[in-house]
Amino acid sequence: MGSNPTLSATLRLERRLLAMSVIGWLVDEAERPGLLARFSPVYDKTIAHHVTLQSGLPDDAPPPPNVRCEIVGEADDGKGVQAMVVEIDGTTDRPDGSTYHITWSLADGRQARESNDVIAAHGWTPVARTPVRLIPGRFQST
Repeated sequence: MGSNPTLSATLRLERRLLAMSVIGWLVDEAERPGLLARFSPVYDKTIAHHVTLQSGLPDDAPPPPNVRCEIVGEADDGKGVQAMVVEIDGTTDRPDGSTYHITWSLADGRQARESNDVIAAHGWTPVARTPVRLIPGRFQST
C-alpha cells in the first residue's frame, strides 16, 4: 500500500500543532487558595491556572518577563464560563487584541479557550483590585 502525501502532510501539521505551546504566567500555587476563597468559583471545574500572553509557539519559546498583575474584573456568561480579568503591567489589553484574564471555573462541556469569547461578547464587571503573584512560564494549551 503506497503512502498518501496529503495524509502524511496533514499528520505532520497536526503533530506540529499539538507540540505548540503557550507562553504566559502561572498563578503562584501559594496564592491560589486565598484567591479562590476571595473569588469563589461559580462552576464545578476550578481552573485558576494561568494568564496567556501568546499561543501557538514552538516548545522552545522563551517564557515572558516578570510582570505586575492585579485582578480587576470578572466575566461570566451564566452558561458555564467564569474568568477573572487581570491587568498586566497596567493594561488589560493583550497584544493580540483580546483581554488578559485567568479562566476561573468551567461547567462540564466548556473549555478554557472560550473565556476570550465570553469577555468579548459579554464584557466584564469591575471587582476590587487584588494583586496576584505570577510566575513566567511555558505550558501546553488547554
